[in-house]
Amino acid sequence: MRIKRLYIFLLKTYLPMFVMAFGLCLFIVLMQFLWKYVDEMVGKGLGLDVLGEFFFYAALSFVPMSLPLAILFASVMVFGNLGEHFELQAMKASGISLPRTMKPLIVFLCFISTGSFYFQNNIIPASQVKMYTLLHSMRQKSPELEIPEGSFNSEIEGYNIHVREKESNGLLRDIMIYDYSQGFNNAQVTVADSGRLKMSTDKLHLILMLYHGESFENMRKQNRTANSSETVPYRKETFNYKELLIAFDANFNRTSESLMQDRYIGKDLSNLQASIDSVTARLDSVRHEYARQIYVSSYRKSLREYTPPNRRKNEDLMRAEDIDFDRMYEARPAGARLSVLNQTKSALERVSGDYSYHSIVLVNEEKDLRRHHVEMHKKFTLSLACLVFFFIGAPLGAIIRKGGLGMAVIISVSLFIFYYIIDRIGVTMATNGMWRPWQGMWLSSAVLFVLGMFLTYKAAHDSVLLNGEVYVDKLKKIFGQPVARKIEKKEIIMYNLDYASFALRLDALLQKCDAFLKQNRRWIPYFTFWENAGEDDAARQIAGEVEAIVEEGNNSEQNLVLNKLMDYPFVGHYRLWRGLSKYRKQSIAAGWFFPLGLLVYLPACFGRKYLFRDIRAVRRVSEELLDIIRKT
Repeated sequence: MRIKRLYIFLLKTYLPMFVMAFGLCLFIVLMQFLWKYVDEMVGKGLGLDVLGEFFFYAALSFVPMSLPLAILFASVMVFGNLGEHFELQAMKASGISLPRTMKPLIVFLCFISTGSFYFQNNIIPASQVKMYTLLHSMRQKSPELEIPEGSFNSEIEGYNIHVREKESNGLLRDIMIYDYSQGFNNAQVTVADSGRLKMSTDKLHLILMLYHGESFENMRKQNRTANSSETVPYRKETFNYKELLIAFDANFNRTSESLMQDRYIGKDLSNLQASIDSVTARLDSVRHEYARQIYVSSYRKSLREYTPPNRRKNEDLMRAEDIDFDRMYEARPAGARLSVLNQTKSALERVSGDYSYHSIVLVNEEKDLRRHHVEMHKKFTLSLACLVFFFIGAPLGAIIRKGGLGMAVIISVSLFIFYYIIDRIGVTMATNGMWRPWQGMWLSSAVLFVLGMFLTYKAAHDSVLLNGEVYVDKLKKIFGQPVARKIEKKEIIMYNLDYASFALRLDALLQKCDAFLKQNRRWIPYFTFWENAGEDDAARQIAGEVEAIVEEGNNSEQNLVLNKLMDYPFVGHYRLWRGLSKYRKQSIAAGWFFPLGLLVYLPACFGRKYLFRDIRAVRRVSEELLDIIRKT
């Protein structure tokens, strides 16, 4: 019963965060997409119904991409909050491991992944067809006519209009219109003092009402023959009021959806597989036919099939290898040889042109086939990414133990960008034919799956993977820098510290340190180093005694003693070469390889100076501790 209540608690904690993260991620992805196509929508007089429909279909199309990011974001936040408030520690103390804690959410996200696959297979093709059809229609839509001041406007096909000034009431001043809709040789120029512009009721024509102007028309089209002596160079017209009717379709016309339904974006899994099979069969037949044409048109084929009359009885075929073409060519006169070369060049250029065209056809067909494969694999990879991102986000949240938006946003965006880059690399490689489609599409899932399993394992074993202090301490040990101890005063002391016996242990430690400093040198004999497998036993005993004293002294109630215990260094350089002590017998034999052994011996002895530094620090801290104990 406790486990069931825990599962309900986790689901109640996760679901609101998931819904919020999904809405936020979908909004961000949708805004990025709309920003890309904002030029196709602005300034064309599109109605709110058309824009709302486009936004709706675009939002549906980006649901599968937003789901993995939302799952990653919610997982980091939820498990980060649980870790920050020590709820994960309480679950582990009750015997509930991290994988068991993740179990209800894994089941829930399996349903989400299944629903994502169904959504991509059945709803996404229809929504993408409608979205891209609307986008194509918006691109074909003419923009709202806006005539600027002081410059020519050529948005109307076949016309150039210039207006010197526009008044607030819509009146246009000093209008000049160039009409070359009938061709530049039959251009018509109209100038007017003022005028107004309005759209016809059916939004198919513009009406220009002009006042006080003149019109000039080239009458070259009136000439019946090119050599006619009867010419009318132009016609001039003066008017007080004139209306010009200009064809300008300002309506929004929807393109047929059949244009997009036959493409890979408008097909579900079964239709994609059927298209792949048909395109593959067609490509195989085309390749076979092209190969047959190449073989048939080659001279080697014609020579192999040719049988001279005098050899038909012997059933021998003339082979191309039996003919000396160089000798036959040299036997011809110079003019004939030039003719042969020209004919050969022409034939080669013709064949090269034919098969260049054939290769272009094949390349386009193969690219379309690969896009079908990519789209088919995409339906599976995006669904699996929901689970993969959970196995990354939940362990990360449990490791960092930081709640709130800040850390979750940084980690989620960074990992999603990493995933997106790898996914784009795979898709590009698969589309261009450099990799097989399944290799390119499953690359990102494979990389992140390994990362997710690694993080889950580390989080289940209480790893300090993202604790910066651990890495700093390791670097300090590598470079011989002292590492600070951290000792906290116990709230409840089970065994009080016996200061008399503690002082005796400190005296014994001081004597060991003095003996070590007197009897040992910084440089040890070469063969002694290899016999001891690179380990100093006396220093190892001192290191163990220091840790025992720190552990015993931690039971003190005096802050001075606790603070002084933190001054003890970690004596860790008694192993002059780490890992060598496991192979004592082999190390003795390795010492006889004298030139190579120096490569191990010299750095080990050089690092021995840190051991002497730590022993002196142990001696100094022990004396100070004795003074503190004696004064209390």
